[in-house]
Amino acid sequence: MTNNPRKDLALAQYRLRAKYYDCELVAFEPIRRRTIDCLQLQPGDTVMDIGCGTGLSFELLRQGVGARGRIIGVEQSPDMLALAQERIAAHGWRNVALVQASAETANSEMLADAALFHFTHDILTSGPAIANVLRQLKPGARLAAAGLQWSQPWDWPTNTLVLAAAMYSMTTLDELSAPWMQLAAHTGTITQVPSPMNGTYIVSTTLRA
Repeated sequence: MTNNPRKDLALAQYRLRAKYYDCELVAFEPIRRRTIDCLQLQPGDTVMDIGCGTGLSFELLRQGVGARGRIIGVEQSPDMLALAQERIAAHGWRNVALVQASAETANSEMLADAALFHFTHDILTSGPAIANVLRQLKPGARLAAAGLQWSQPWDWPTNTLVLAAAMYSMTTLDELSAPWMQLAAHTGTITQVPSPMNGTYIVSTTLRA
């Protein structure tokens, strides 16, 4: 038993969602692809997939880093990570490593060239999580993040959907107007990339040298 209510709630949420998670995120695949494109991955790169879930981003990340690159998937939910391991085994990927730990405590064996945060609001709004991840990146490393975001105040239909999705998948609504603010404190200019879906965002940046 942990003494972190947010972690307990997140583990419970994803224990229930794991079996259906891939189907739930089908509509968001164009956002995933555009976010990964922002990382500008090169063959041989090492990339961290923070809150990797069932490994839905692995195939696109491998297309970027190639067979010589490495992917490090960090996920605290054992239920989600088990499905990620099944995905790796089914494809025979030998350059994908999994770390079962929270983003606040995960430890990689090497410094990475890039990091992906795809629909990981709880992680992005945790100062300790961001600090821990960033210390495992090379100076100038590329970062990209995507997720839910409040729309304009008058756009109540979109905001109603954002709220419903947030209550289902997050443990906090903090910073939902600009979920990347913790990253901004440690990086260069935050570039907002047009997202193909209302109520979502995509941003990219680089770690300060």
